Amino acid sequence: MSYLKDDFLLSNKTAEILYEKYAKDMPIIDYHCHLPEKEILADERFEDIFSVWLKGDHYKWRLMRNYGINEEYITGNKSNKEKFFAYCEALATAFGNPLYHWSQIELKEFFNCDLEINAENAESIWDWCNEYIRVTEMTPSSLIEKSRVNYVFTTNEIFDDLSTFEKIEKKGYKFKVIPAFRADKIMNADAKDYKTSIGKLENLTGKINSLSDLEKAVEKRLKEFVAAGTCASDIALEYVPDSTDRDAAAAAFKKAASGESITRAETDAFKGYFTYFLMKLYAANGIRTELHVGAMRNNNGIMLAKLGLDTGYDSISERDSINNMSLLFDKLNSEGALPRTIIFNLNPKMNAEIMTLIGCFQSDEAKGKLQYGPAWWFLDNKVGMRKHLEDLTATGHIGTFVGMLTDSRSFLSYPRHHYFRRILCDYLGELAEKGEITADMDLIGKVIKDVSYNNAVNYFGIK
Repeated sequence: MSYLKDDFLLSNKTAEILYEKYAKDMPIIDYHCHLPEKEILADERFEDIFSVWLKGDHYKWRLMRNYGINEEYITGNKSNKEKFFAYCEALATAFGNPLYHWSQIELKEFFNCDLEINAENAESIWDWCNEYIRVTEMTPSSLIEKSRVNYVFTTNEIFDDLSTFEKIEKKGYKFKVIPAFRADKIMNADAKDYKTSIGKLENLTGKINSLSDLEKAVEKRLKEFVAAGTCASDIALEYVPDSTDRDAAAAAFKKAASGESITRAETDAFKGYFTYFLMKLYAANGIRTELHVGAMRNNNGIMLAKLGLDTGYDSISERDSINNMSLLFDKLNSEGALPRTIIFNLNPKMNAEIMTLIGCFQSDEAKGKLQYGPAWWFLDNKVGMRKHLEDLTATGHIGTFVGMLTDSRSFLSYPRHHYFRRILCDYLGELAEKGEITADMDLIGKVIKDVSYNNAVNYFGIK
């Protein structure tokens, strides 16, 4: 039997009451994820437990590599069953890793299976789950609906096919799927295939010969996204560059778009200006900005060449760009062009710096106009979530927080919301029992409900 109990992660009686009464049954808005919208549209039954649980999930791949498993059993040519068995063996002793918890929760919630995940139980779990998939006709839409998700914001590149979302709308699902606008392929002028990315955009907007042409093309595509329901955008940077020099950006773009390599200084000049341009554009169009900082990507050159991007070879960056972030926000704010922005920070050493910075640019435009985003990626674990809440409450206002997301490519990731809610209830329950906050359970419960769902709905202006 599984070690999971009703009081999982709830270390005090108040926390148990708060979770059961106020958090457990709240719906979900997943305002940032990487679910493939074409799979949501196709809505085909999953082949087996591997296809829904391990395929494409680089969180799990990293864990397996840390256990010393051969790559053939991770992304190689071994069978789905062999890969699944290898994961079960690796997970069994990964104590403290969030996957140790998430995987067990997913097994229980989606497959009604209480077996503890390990090598000994792998065969039984494989058979049980595959039969469950067959009998229940498990599909992407059934998993999303089972999780009580009302809104899914997929992350879409600027040249993605928006007709998919029109087709999804016609399917009549109980949830809405909305594209979030992402221009990273256009932002990353130092990428080897940058000229190809510009070509894809040209196919949709017309010839792009200059930075001015690029700006017009991006604005044109953004308006098409807005027509498809978009209310959120995403910008991913290792650090915020220190330049908003348009002339330098124009020169760098001209070189990159022609296929030439550009220097780090030229890259920063372009990314610095283009971040400013995008955020100003988002403000003008009522688009919320999700700014992700702190990821150092593609560290392993051999595996990048072999497997490509997003395969589990990224890490936390030490680049501190808080001064540049301040200058960027101040410039936008001075021009009346600072959008509602959620800052996702991957380096926990930066928590206090970012929390205190966003407090300098709040306004009555929205509760928590600038948000300190939830613990993200390498931090969305028990330790990271707890530290996030402590830093958020120390210098911010938890009552305005927009709450958790999945940031995942897996349709089984929604229990992460409940994982976070348990930690939230435990944190507030502990404060209540120590006499450090009110004993008014309904008031605490209102905050929990707002953080779980209501604040995000209001923040993104969803009707």
